[in-house]
Amino acid sequence: MADIGRPVTTTDQPKPAKQVEIFDTTLRDGEQTPGVGLSVREKLEIAEQLVRLRVDIIEAGFPISSPGDFEAVRAVSRAVQGSGVTVCGLARTRQEDIDRSWEAIRDSERPRIHIFIATSPVHMKHKLRLTEDEVLQAAEDMTRYAASTGAEVEFSAEDATRSEPEFVRQVFRRAAAAGAHVLNVPDTVGYTTPAEYKTLLEFLMADIMPAHPKVKFSVHCHNDLGLAVANSMTAVTVGVTQIECTINGLGERAGNTSMEEVVMGLYTRRSYYQTNCCIDTRQIARSSRLVTTLTGIPVQPNKAIVGTNAFAHQSGIHQDGVLKQPLTYEIMRPEDVGLAGSALVLGKLSGRHAFRQRLAEMGYTLTPARLDRVFARFKELADRKRDITQRDLEALLEDEVVDGPETISLESFHVVAGNGAIPTATVRVRVGSETKQEACLGTGPVDAVFRALARAIGLGDEAGLKLADYSLKAVTSGEDALGEATLRLEMGGRTALGRGVSTDVIEASALAYVKALNRLLGSAESSRPTAAEGGASGGAVSDAGRLERGTAPE
Repeated sequence: MADIGRPVTTTDQPKPAKQVEIFDTTLRDGEQTPGVGLSVREKLEIAEQLVRLRVDIIEAGFPISSPGDFEAVRAVSRAVQGSGVTVCGLARTRQEDIDRSWEAIRDSERPRIHIFIATSPVHMKHKLRLTEDEVLQAAEDMTRYAASTGAEVEFSAEDATRSEPEFVRQVFRRAAAAGAHVLNVPDTVGYTTPAEYKTLLEFLMADIMPAHPKVKFSVHCHNDLGLAVANSMTAVTVGVTQIECTINGLGERAGNTSMEEVVMGLYTRRSYYQTNCCIDTRQIARSSRLVTTLTGIPVQPNKAIVGTNAFAHQSGIHQDGVLKQPLTYEIMRPEDVGLAGSALVLGKLSGRHAFRQRLAEMGYTLTPARLDRVFARFKELADRKRDITQRDLEALLEDEVVDGPETISLESFHVVAGNGAIPTATVRVRVGSETKQEACLGTGPVDAVFRALARAIGLGDEAGLKLADYSLKAVTSGEDALGEATLRLEMGGRTALGRGVSTDVIEASALAYVKALNRLLGSAESSRPTAAEGGASGGAVSDAGRLERGTAPE
């Protein structure tokens, strides 16, 4: 319960004494995501954003892998000078790799060469075809060679979690003695579990740290079993001071440790982990969007921290709680990661509190009776339409503004139409306290409905009722879009406007016709064209019981 408060995430906060460094490998391991290939310009754009994000180390690429990657690493090294960020280039335990990496990063303010060699039996036998002694010698010799450049050296024991712990310890002893500044323990194939990882890390750190107290330990976890973040966070609890990760968790196969999840885990549960990092969390959402745009790899909606649903609430119970006190269902503020705020997603599970709040945010205040009516219509719409947009709500509200006293109300209708069929409509309406039903033929389904409605209220052809104007349009997009029908009826020198909205265009037309009939036959108040034509955008309507805009409470 100690973490019930939310983190303070300011860019000028002092660097805490117990600190975890964030090693971002989006530009190297993240680019290994199938289907991703970043240009030099795109890598520079992401690198500049990583500086704003305040990562500690940028692994900019694998310089020997291609001329383009070499140029990208060199360009990033030059572009971020003065930021205090370390720029890292990857290299195998080969002199030519190390030379190429050094050439690419030597202009960096803080250059680092990251060398690696596999230590697991399966890798040594089938990939490297080297003995344990040969691997030990290569680790020592190439670490010393990389250190001779003057750059920081990070040494990784690839596939460490499937290696013999004793052998990894021997390799790390050699690398540390040869000048490695950072020892990385990768879970290369996402195989380990938090408990196993903790045991391995404690074993290695207990052996290395007494003899080399300045050496940092690092972890690099993959997500094949969905444990990358859990394993990385476990590493923090045993004193690891560097976490390697990527924006949006990009990477080979199932990806890498997700940077945003680790960072917000450290901030949100800081009293548990007793550590921190210097990331400006307000840049997280922007960083995620940029990487998504440039890589073309979307983020799933339910992705922690940066998914579109991460701060969205649809359940009425949850919405009510968040509106009363955000801490009831939000352990982080959306503003802390750079979002504008929470999203109350209106749907069939939403409650009246959230609905009223959304209307207030849109600038509308309704009387209780009118709110009940609009809310009931919203619920009916939500049963038909999965996603309720602001435009949907505006359509319902505008429809409510032009609504007057209902002497006539539509209870149900049924239409038969189609190729070769004569359009026929049956309608049931309530007129006052009486229910009436009629059926009519028409030139089309809408015409048949109109004729049946007129006959049901006693207005036959001799009454002189005329449809003067009729239009139909979509007010929202998508396959479940709302249709808006607008029409004008004339009779005996009087004119009345009607408007209806529904996902069913015939129903929208019927509702519009009934509204126009109410105005035509009802009181002068219910037939004023100015109120109907003005709608919600026409300013406040002062009459009691009508919708008012611009008077929402703070």
